[in-house]
Amino acid sequence: MSPVASDATTTLRPPGRTATRWLILAVICLAQLAVILDNTVLNVAIPSLTEDLGATTADVQWMINAYSLVQSGLLLTAGNAADRYGRKRMLAIGLVLFGVASLGAALAQSPGQLIAARAGMGVGGALLMTTTLAVVMQIFDDEERPKAIGIWSSVNSLGFAAGPLIGGSLLDHFWWGSLFLVNLPVAVVALLAVVALVPESSSRGGELPQALNGVRAGGTPMDLLGALLSMIGMAGVVFAIISGPVTGWLSGRVLISAAIGLAGLAVFALWELRVPYPMLDMHFFRNRRFIGAVSGGILVAFGMGGSMFLLTQHLQLVLGYGPLDAGLRMAPLAVTVILINFTGLSARLLPRLGTPGMIVSGMSLLAAGLAAISLLGGDSYGGMLTGLIVMGAGVALAMPTMANAIMSAIPPAKAGVGAGVNGTLMEFGQGLGVAVLGAVLNSRFVALLPLVAAGAGSLPAALARTRTDAERTAVQDAFAAGIGTSQLFGAAAVFLGGLVAAVLLRRAERTGRDPEVPATPAGAEAAAAGAE
Repeated sequence: MSPVASDATTTLRPPGRTATRWLILAVICLAQLAVILDNTVLNVAIPSLTEDLGATTADVQWMINAYSLVQSGLLLTAGNAADRYGRKRMLAIGLVLFGVASLGAALAQSPGQLIAARAGMGVGGALLMTTTLAVVMQIFDDEERPKAIGIWSSVNSLGFAAGPLIGGSLLDHFWWGSLFLVNLPVAVVALLAVVALVPESSSRGGELPQALNGVRAGGTPMDLLGALLSMIGMAGVVFAIISGPVTGWLSGRVLISAAIGLAGLAVFALWELRVPYPMLDMHFFRNRRFIGAVSGGILVAFGMGGSMFLLTQHLQLVLGYGPLDAGLRMAPLAVTVILINFTGLSARLLPRLGTPGMIVSGMSLLAAGLAAISLLGGDSYGGMLTGLIVMGAGVALAMPTMANAIMSAIPPAKAGVGAGVNGTLMEFGQGLGVAVLGAVLNSRFVALLPLVAAGAGSLPAALARTRTDAERTAVQDAFAAGIGTSQLFGAAAVFLGGLVAAVLLRRAERTGRDPEVPATPAGAEAAAAGAE
């Protein structure tokens, strides 16, 4: 086994600005939008699914969660497969799987069939999540890449915000299967465009073989055990996070799945340190730039996931809006992200502020927005609107910068794995935000409940115990106070996380080098990445 040539990580760059690069970006963003929409679009169809398919509460939970559970468990494996077998090829396969599974979901006649189809969509979604970002890294040079990643990130924000709105609109005119049929034309158009326009690349050669001869001389074995361990670990952790709000954080289901997931991730890390050609080179975690980007990425996702969880409850349970009205009132956050990134403002600020400065600015704005919603939005939407716009500006600055920093800290030959790391961080951070801020909300709410509702674990349960208007008002005030406290807690966590990430990245920039890593094929790649 010969070490990876250091120039392999520096010469795998787009050879020039292809005329179709922005058209390719539009195509992969369309595919990415379909993947993100399916994370939230099904929530509004729960009554229809219960009635038409005879689904139980447990069935509905699995219909919703099978998609995200399979997708999050496969992100690292999908990214590794894209690097090994070709990003264009895996992108095309992902589109086919996503389209076929969407058709199966639309035609499902039982809860089991729909759950299986959603799991199949998760497999396709994992391939799309990793390959779309890897292709962005492939076709854009260093100058244009921040703007391209900003647009790619904006599509994620648009998908999360638009899911309930699109789902509600379709259900007003069609049956629940239409939520999945709309994916078919997207998959077909994107597939044709990918085949015609996207250049092939992989860590084994393809588009730029001369840059990769040092990366793979004669072939490397696939890390099958690493792939299995990563799937067990991520699926266990994500399942615990998903189950926590439903069954309780100390329930047997949550504790067992969390223990399995954490044990799987721990064994995965130990195995990756031992295998000569790991799926995820753990030596990257000795790269200060990588650690700073990873820590900041988790906290941005923490703030986004937790805030969305709180805002939905705030709008519906405190301010009294219905699901669709609540979705419309959360839209300014996504609109702000889109406007800032599609105009290229974030990309133009990056050279002036630098990566640490962008991260501090973005996460400070995200924290300020959360605090503004807590302090100004308790009784009316007007105060919340200001906070949503400020949050959107923070996300627009911080999230693309984090993604760019993570991808830049990983050798370009491992772009698929880098995209898998980025996607995994987003899943983990969002779940962690829901878990932690939800726990803060519940703790504060229970502590402030009036005596008549003492011991109730939710707002509906507490309201059911009240007898007078004064008691109901006291319960609602306790819930609103709990949301406000948890939003302030989230703001503090995001702000401090931004400072930590910026300090780590600033130190990496000042030193200009990272600690030496072992002279293994994987270690050589990490060393070359840190030296860039």
